[in-house]
Amino acid sequence: MANDQSARFRVPFSSHLWEPVANAPLGPERGESKMKTMFLGGARSGKSRIAQAAAEAHDGALHYLATAEAHDDEMTDRIARHRHDRGARWRTVECPVLLPEAIRACTAGAVLVDCLTLWLSNLMLGEHDLAERSDALLAACAACPLPLYVVTNEVGLGIVPAHPLGRAFRDAAGRLNQQVAAAMDATYFVAAGMVLPLQHFPPDPSLTA
Repeated sequence: MANDQSARFRVPFSSHLWEPVANAPLGPERGESKMKTMFLGGARSGKSRIAQAAAEAHDGALHYLATAEAHDDEMTDRIARHRHDRGARWRTVECPVLLPEAIRACTAGAVLVDCLTLWLSNLMLGEHDLAERSDALLAACAACPLPLYVVTNEVGLGIVPAHPLGRAFRDAAGRLNQQVAAAMDATYFVAAGMVLPLQHFPPDPSLTA
C-alpha cells in the first residue's frame, strides 16, 4: 500500500471502528489527536453509542455537547438517563443553539457533539439564520484543536414529508450533513450497530494509487 491512509479506501469494511483497515487504525493510538469524525445514521442505529466509545478511547476530559431540549417528561427522563449512562468522566454542555461557541470553548480532552439534527431543528424553529449558523459551525470545527466526534441523523432515506416544513427540514439537514462531512477527516454511516466508512467521490488519487 502507498501509505496508511490508502488502506481506508482499499478495504471497504472492518468489524471494529478503531481497527478499520489492515493495521492502520483510526483511533488515538495512531497519535491522531486532531482527528475529526462524523457518524451518520438513522434512529437507534447505534451512532451515538459508537461515537461515545470512540471519544472515550482518548485520555483526559470528555466534553458532551448536547443539543436536545427537554420539552416534555419523556425527553426529560431520556436526557437524565443518557447523562447517567455516560459516567463521571463526561462534562455535559447544553447548547441547543450556541453549538459553535460551545465547540470553541473546549480547550482540552475530546469533544462529542450529539447531535447536529436537533441543533438544526432548534435553529429552524427559532428562525435563526441557517447560513450564518452553519458557517459558524464549520469554522468552529476547523479551528477545534481536539479530537472531535459529531453525531447526525440521515433523514433523507424515507418517504417525502407531506408538510412543507418537513420537506424544508429534510433538505436543510441533507445540506448541513454534506457540509460537515466535507470538513471531517473521516465519516461513517452507521446501521444496526455496524459502521461503513464513507469517502469522497471521485476519491483522491493519492489515496488509491
